[in-house]
Amino acid sequence: MTVSPTSSVSDVRGRVRRRRGFSRSSPRPFGRSSATPWTYLAPSLVVLGGLLVYPVYQLGLISFLEYTQAQVSGGEPTTFQGFGNYAELFGDGEFWRVLLATVVFAAACVVSTLAVGCALAVLLTRVRAVPRLALMLAGLGAWATPAVTGSTVWLLLFDPDFGPVNRMLGLGDHSWTYGRYSAFLLVLLEVVWCSFPFVMVTVYAGIRAVPAEVLEAAALDGASQWRIWRSVLAPMLRPILVVVTIQSVIWDFKVFTQIYVMTGGGGIAGQNLVLNVYAYQKAFASSQYSLGSAIGVVMLLILLAVTLVYLRLLRRQGEEL
Repeated sequence: MTVSPTSSVSDVRGRVRRRRGFSRSSPRPFGRSSATPWTYLAPSLVVLGGLLVYPVYQLGLISFLEYTQAQVSGGEPTTFQGFGNYAELFGDGEFWRVLLATVVFAAACVVSTLAVGCALAVLLTRVRAVPRLALMLAGLGAWATPAVTGSTVWLLLFDPDFGPVNRMLGLGDHSWTYGRYSAFLLVLLEVVWCSFPFVMVTVYAGIRAVPAEVLEAAALDGASQWRIWRSVLAPMLRPILVVVTIQSVIWDFKVFTQIYVMTGGGGIAGQNLVLNVYAYQKAFASSQYSLGSAIGVVMLLILLAVTLVYLRLLRRQGEEL
């Protein structure tokens, strides 16, 4: 194909496309249609719709109704309350106390989980194959342990009469679940124990994807291990850290099993209540299903808001997720 000096770039591109059999009016090749990805995703979307969308719809609907044991048994008709349940919930001082405890506890769990997981991920890159395999198997074993089983084992370890931890520390018959802060600390340790393997394995995979030349150049420049992590690895692993952080926030904010099992349903006089356990008590212990549903909607909105704000801040910094 010859090109005259007066031919424009668009003319040349048009000739090339026509010679290859493409034109603006020609249909897209099979597999590149905009509807094709949605066709493959349709079965999963239907399943997710049935498992997520409908329960969330029912949760929101019940939160606007007067729905107690009387309505469940059919003794009284169900009436529409509007935002009455939310007004009652927001006017309850205990709700705000539990919300504050939940936020502080979840934040402590997230920070501790990320710190332990990232530290062990860096350690995995420094040890030999056999210790690395042993550490990963131990972490995956903790991650695969059911929450009820793990909580029961931790209670036995810290038992005031027969637990080995008190004997090793010389604490006698100290009860970890009696005090509010010690009980929260015990639950936090269990949550971190069963959550850090996800962070460890994910961050370790990200570190392995970083070119070795970058780390060697930083080390030759005299950077310490902490400086390499803060200035080199952390910025490069930011998309991965975003994922594990959001996952940890969601998991730790809605902790239920560990609190319920290890503190006996929320601790003495409800001193260790979190929102999930508080909603369970309102819905099933007090038969106030509408108030329990309202708490569930509030938790959903809080998690959605945290996730959206976090993603928006990252988008402003130009990060690709």
